[in-house]
Formats: sequence, structure tokens, C-alpha cells
Amino acid sequence: MKQINLKNPIHLFAFGFGSGLIKPAPGTWGSVTGMVIAILLWNLSTSPLFFMVLTVISFAIGCYICEKASQDLGVHDDGRIVWDEIVGIFLIFAFLPQYDTLFYLLTFVTFRFFDILKPYPIKSFDQKLKGGLGIMFDDILAAVYSILTIYLLSWLIFVY
Repeated sequence: MKQINLKNPIHLFAFGFGSGLIKPAPGTWGSVTGMVIAILLWNLSTSPLFFMVLTVISFAIGCYICEKASQDLGVHDDGRIVWDEIVGIFLIFAFLPQYDTLFYLLTFVTFRFFDILKPYPIKSFDQKLKGGLGIMFDDILAAVYSILTIYLLSWLIFVY
């Protein structure tokens, strides 16, 4: 088993630029990192299409780097690997109905809720899929649940 080396680009990205090494709750810190990056990128490019492309590219890269980091650690889906949380946040940003503090808060809270709780079928995929794809896919599903919840809540808040 190798040590974590943030000078290694695979480790740097897989461990969320070091945020995955913060204790306690590395996944939460990975999500915070994803939020900060997404908000900064939104200020540079206000296009949901940009976030869709970013998500697809980051997902493909994530499958590789998460697999390699897992192999280096000798543990599948080590909790300190948080690139999957960052990519999940990117996906939500591609579909946010509004870009303001309320929706940023909803993004963070709903994503963490579904990522931790892992309702069906997230938990099933998390247990069955192995490798980098398995690490990445459960957070994509948590992001989809978050998107649906955000739209439902925004409909309830702004329609009623």
C-alpha cells in the first residue's frame, strides 16, 4: 500500500486537492470543495452546458483516478477519495433552476443527505459496482436525487 502523495496528480485530484484528508467527515469536505469550485466556475462561465461538459469529462477522468487511488491504498472506495463528491456537485450545477445562495444551500444539503443515506438504488449500485466506476456512479445517482428534490422544493416554494 502506497502513502498518499498530493504531488502525484492522481492523488491530488482523487483526494479533492487535500480536502478528503480533513477529519472528520472527508466526504463533506469534498462536497465543500466541489461547491467552492462550482461557484467560482459559475462566475467565469454562466452556462449550464459548461457544467454538463465538465461533469462528463470529470466523470470519465474520475473513473480512472479513483480506481488508481484505490489500488494505491489497497482499499475500495476509501472515504478520503472525494473526487466523486466534487463531480456530483458539478452535475447538480448543470441543472440548478437558479444560481443564488438558497439554491447553493439546497445543493449542498440535499447532496450530502442522499450521499450519506444512499436510498435505493444508490446503495445497491454502491455495493455491486466495483472500481472507479462504482466509486463515481453512486454519487452521480445522489446528484440526480438532489436535482429532483431541488426542483420539487422550488416548485413547492415558488408555486405555493
